[in-house]
Amino acid sequence: MTVDLLERSISLGEYPSHDNVHKAKLCIENVSFWYGKKQVLKDVSIDIFDKEVTAFLGPSGCGKMTLLQAINRTNELVDGARMTGRVLLDDSDVYAADIDPPIMRRRFGWIAQRPNLFPRSIRSNLLYGPQIHGLSLGASQNKRVEQVLQQVGLWDEVKDGLDGFAPDLSIGQQQRLCIARALAHEPDVILMDEPCSALDPLATAVIEHLIDELRRTHAVIVITHNLQQAARIAQRVAFFHLGEVLEQGDARQIFLDPKTDRCRNFVMGRYG
Repeated sequence: MTVDLLERSISLGEYPSHDNVHKAKLCIENVSFWYGKKQVLKDVSIDIFDKEVTAFLGPSGCGKMTLLQAINRTNELVDGARMTGRVLLDDSDVYAADIDPPIMRRRFGWIAQRPNLFPRSIRSNLLYGPQIHGLSLGASQNKRVEQVLQQVGLWDEVKDGLDGFAPDLSIGQQQRLCIARALAHEPDVILMDEPCSALDPLATAVIEHLIDELRRTHAVIVITHNLQQAARIAQRVAFFHLGEVLEQGDARQIFLDPKTDRCRNFVMGRYG
């Protein structure tokens, strides 16, 4: 996959695809979260829409990552973790008593800050998700591998070395492979924690282009500290501060006409 840095198709000004008729894909309702006695989220409510990128912005330690983990219930594995409120995916409460967490997590794809490939082949990395989630690919395994590699623009680069050691790829290729691995079990929502923080500008441009492609078929949430990146890729923005969402809305409005002084100072780079 190649991306011309001087002819980027992603720019501030692309409006969100939702309107008042469409329901949110993911509804975060009055979520508060504690680790022991420390409260890290305070009554957070956000709607996440299909076919949009929602960027979580705010200084370090403001609760962005905690909310991302609360969405797919990975932080409930921490001793002393406690949450109130609801997280609804297609109107179903992901914390409902009759929900099997591993089955629910299949509906989410997770991309970490740095590539976190398994020390095995490219093919094995891609088939791991479907295997642990009980998806029977059978004879279609090779087709699925090719499909997700095509989605992330890696197929032509690695098709002759699918049994090669995945961590030997360049770091940009590794991150695209991680995205392909997340897509292999067919999630509904893609969760990304600073997916470009370890990448150079060219690899970052490729990932940003890929994110814009992914949101055509998924709801995507991206944590980023790169304000220019958020402006390029996001249709909606939620601004966090000290565990609260102080402002949220269409990206164009947040960047060009923020309503709160704290958000305005943040997007203007006066603090971070």
